[in-house]
Amino acid sequence: MPVKVLVIDDSALIRQLLTELLSRDPGITVVGTAPDPIIARDRIKALSPDVLTLDIEMPRMDGLSFLERLMALRPMPVVVISTLTQKGAEAALRAMELGAVDYVPKPLIDIRSGMLELGAELVAKVKAAAAARPQARQARTQASAPLQVDPRLSTAGRIVAIGASTGGVETLQRMITRLPATTPALLVTQHMPAGFTSSFARRLDAQCAMTVTEAEDGRRVMPGHVYIAPGARHLELVRDGAHFACRLHDGAPVSGHRPSVDVLFASVAAVAGRAAMGIILTGMGRDGAAGLLEMRRAGARTLGQSEASCVIYGMPKAAMQAGAVELEMPLDRLTEEIVTLQ
Repeated sequence: MPVKVLVIDDSALIRQLLTELLSRDPGITVVGTAPDPIIARDRIKALSPDVLTLDIEMPRMDGLSFLERLMALRPMPVVVISTLTQKGAEAALRAMELGAVDYVPKPLIDIRSGMLELGAELVAKVKAAAAARPQARQARTQASAPLQVDPRLSTAGRIVAIGASTGGVETLQRMITRLPATTPALLVTQHMPAGFTSSFARRLDAQCAMTVTEAEDGRRVMPGHVYIAPGARHLELVRDGAHFACRLHDGAPVSGHRPSVDVLFASVAAVAGRAAMGIILTGMGRDGAAGLLEMRRAGARTLGQSEASCVIYGMPKAAMQAGAVELEMPLDRLTEEIVTLQ
């Protein structure tokens, strides 16, 4: 059965372009459009779409307010269409926190040709969203207790490498906000465009006991810190004398991505070995499977997010099938495992 999509955008041109692009794929049917959330509510009831595409800036009710109500009352897969501006990045990240599955950047100039270039990405993300398992907002926001680290454990020289994609923004938020300031150093590759990662790091830093920053080339890696791979740059772990440090580079995409989870995991396997833990979280595709297998062969602990707790069980599934995952666990258990690394 084709994926049924409802397009919500106040621009008639964008509604037309999105309908045109999505309808080109035989696996997708655009069942309707709406110029604002008020009209969209009635069309959701009448048309029962599988996926919504949602603009954020709209009249009568903004997209974030609509999304928050939708995820509380009728959770369903949503792909946000957001401009690649600072304001757009902040809004898109907030949408991910509220439960949107993914986002597609909306071009600011030459809209028609820009949207056409995004056609393949849009189709892939809508199809992936159709397989997502969004949860009611109340269920997702039930606070888990902050974790404590045994003061007798030393976290110096310990590294946790984490990879995520679709659904990763909210998943990482839920994980990292539970971790104490004494947690081992975390290096994170989340598939995200350039310009979004700095906003993501700032938002997490304001919510966490750990210090969260966008990774910088040559930055020494310290316990109690989280280093987010910048959009469009690979993040690697390297040795700097007796210490670990971040290395950034602009090499070719690996496993279809830059930053790539495989690149991060492979570097951690090479320089940290048994002193490391690798965790692969929700996301579509195979990025991270090969690198996590290298970590496992190097003696690191390797964990995957369980299918039931994933928004998209793609990357963890690929890693499990490759023999890279030692154990699969729900998100709360994974978070608890981090503080036991010694």
